[in-house]
Amino acid sequence: MMGTPELKIILEFSAGAELLFGNIKKRQVALDGSQKWTIANLLKWMNSNILTERAELFLQDDTVRPGILVLINDTDWELLGELDYELQPNDNVLFISTLHGG
Repeated sequence: MMGTPELKIILEFSAGAELLFGNIKKRQVALDGSQKWTIANLLKWMNSNILTERAELFLQDDTVRPGILVLINDTDWELLGELDYELQPNDNVLFISTLHGG
């Protein structure tokens, strides 16, 4: 038996967003491939598993905060259905913070 299939995707963070994720700008993650993954599920997973500090700077209610751009394979997620977008193998999800200052 091969075990559970994995859904491998790349997460990238830039312009300050990486500071909330242990200062790691790019990481490959392997998600449980036996379920359907949407961006909404991914955000919950990220909050539980890799967000290291100040979740309120990344998440607001069940979505990313205003001021964080989300690109999926270099396309604005607003064109792809935002939270409802279903992740595909090797998708690249980039989070860019447009919030600056202290």
